[in-house]
Amino acid sequence: MSTLAPKILLVDDREDNLLSLEIILKPRGYQFVRANSGKEALKILLTEFDFALILMDVNMPNLNGFETATFIYEREKLKRIPIIFITANNYGDENMFKGYQVGGIDFIQKPIQPEVLNAKVGLLVDLYIKNNQLLEQEEKLIAVNRILQIEISERRASDEKVQQINGRLLENLARLEIANNDLGRFAFMASHDLQEPLRKIRVFSSKLNEKYKGVDQGDSETVSRIDKAAERMQILVDSILALTKISSGTTAFEKCNLNPLLEEIRTDMEEEIKEKEVTLTIEPLPPLFVNRDLMRQLFQNLISNSIKYRKKDSNSVIKIYAEIDSSDIKITVGTDCFIFVEDNGIGFDQKYSNEIFGMLSKLHGSQYEGAGIGLAICRKIVDVHHGFISARSKLGQGATFVISLPLYKGEAA
Repeated sequence: MSTLAPKILLVDDREDNLLSLEIILKPRGYQFVRANSGKEALKILLTEFDFALILMDVNMPNLNGFETATFIYEREKLKRIPIIFITANNYGDENMFKGYQVGGIDFIQKPIQPEVLNAKVGLLVDLYIKNNQLLEQEEKLIAVNRILQIEISERRASDEKVQQINGRLLENLARLEIANNDLGRFAFMASHDLQEPLRKIRVFSSKLNEKYKGVDQGDSETVSRIDKAAERMQILVDSILALTKISSGTTAFEKCNLNPLLEEIRTDMEEEIKEKEVTLTIEPLPPLFVNRDLMRQLFQNLISNSIKYRKKDSNSVIKIYAEIDSSDIKITVGTDCFIFVEDNGIGFDQKYSNEIFGMLSKLHGSQYEGAGIGLAICRKIVDVHHGFISARSKLGQGATFVISLPLYKGEAA
């Protein structure tokens, strides 16, 4: 809002009358512009429009007050400026009607009473100030509305773009899902169809091995290599079949006590554990909401992995234990359990912690048996359970696999 004092145009052909008006109104802090005739007033109003009101004498030579007012209000920009006529005559109703007809707001009789003049001028100046405030507020609202319109347009354009991108993403996801399903079916069918020829190769290589055993050392070694290659291929095919079954099958979850399951795995692997001189320590685990068969496969793979990559010159120790966020026996819904499979084996460089879960990934080369799919199967099993698996290690200092799985959604058993 403008901080300038309101301007008043004083129009009178007598200088003493103009001075008198200024003296009366000056204490109010108004600005004054003088005009000594109607023509001079019109000239001033050609360039200045910001008057709060006009105080104009009626009886002036050439152009009287009524005629000057008529010319003033012919211009659109000046129609909002109120005019108070000042007259020395006691005009009758007819003359006053004429003044109102040409646009006048009010009349003040001479001699001027300061109280009356201040009251009428003060009222019109207050209206002028409030009107200006409303106009400025309207301009601000128009500006804000314009900005909002631009923002709304931009937002709509952005929303449309996001919808288009989301649409394309959904299409791509649908195509990717179809491709993954097709790839899974192909891998399953291909692996399944390889079983029969592999079985025949191993049967015939076994017969050849018996035939040349102790007869021809060179032929015996060749047949033995064929048999080992077929065995490695059998392991690879079995691993791919296991992975595709996890990916394509529907998995049922239930409350599962893993402690008896781990003891069963220990019993099943007892011969290998004794042969490799491994100490397997299993601490109690809480009940989990899982698939029992997949959990068996998960722990078997992780234990076998630790045994495979043990240090040959020291006692091997594998430890399985768990941690949970809540110390209360009654586990809350949504709480996760962290299971650790820790060993003191050869370990690996931490920068390969994600790579080891990839398909056909073998960090330590061909000196270790296996197809390089075991940890990929572990990650897939954990993914199916909406959990995660990670590994931390230092080369030569063992490895720890960390598994996060949902606890049983109820009271702990």
